[in-house]
Amino acid sequence: MFIDSHCHLDRLNLSLYDNKLDNVIEAAAAAKVTKLLCVSVTLEDFPQMAEKTAHYDNVLLTCGAHPLNQEDKIKPEQLLALSQNERVIAIGETGLDYHYAPETKELQLDSFKKHIQVAKQLKKPLIIHTREAQQDTLALLRSEGAEQVGGILHCFTESWAMAEQAIALGFYISFSGIVTFKNATALREVAALVPDDKLLIETDAPYLAPVPHRGKENQPAYVVEVAKHLASIRGQSVEEIAKLSSDNFNRLFKL
Repeated sequence: MFIDSHCHLDRLNLSLYDNKLDNVIEAAAAAKVTKLLCVSVTLEDFPQMAEKTAHYDNVLLTCGAHPLNQEDKIKPEQLLALSQNERVIAIGETGLDYHYAPETKELQLDSFKKHIQVAKQLKKPLIIHTREAQQDTLALLRSEGAEQVGGILHCFTESWAMAEQAIALGFYISFSGIVTFKNATALREVAALVPDDKLLIETDAPYLAPVPHRGKENQPAYVVEVAKHLASIRGQSVEEIAKLSSDNFNRLFKL
């Protein structure tokens, strides 16, 4: 049994699935993917995301604004209100991305800080996006006391040094289809080092489809391919990866 710890069901091109989200969920179930965490990227789109997924007992939600969605300053009261939805188990995705938008650094830092504060208030873990911002990400997690709630560094692509420091703060490290890419040798080396009790798997669907599905739209069923590659990298069975990553997810979110 697998858990997709990060996907964006509201961003899928449903025309590829006979215009039915049911078909995506059923394909995941057929691949033994039993839970999906549908991750928010804007507060404006959260209500629609929640409505679209409301009929699925195995779909859980997060609430937050992606660091690249910084057109306006985030309103903590809005984040707090939306996060009262009973299916919201985490705050985010939030974090820092200096690869695509270094010019919005100050807005990103402000937003990230507010997400951490709301997460602490609600006692919910954080979903962290970090790209080319290792030092600032770790510094803000420390200065704002994010270890009080912990969370996930999702779609991890950074160094082992960063992973190690994040793990020390109580964070889990989640790997996506990127770990299957031909040029991801350094990332595979990191994936081999993450402790069993801090490892998670995800798709980030509809993005980053893993080998052998590269070039297609990603979907939660493909998280199994991530598990297969991690099993090979780490010298474990696919069943072991499925169990330990599912146990970690359930422990983090107290499910």
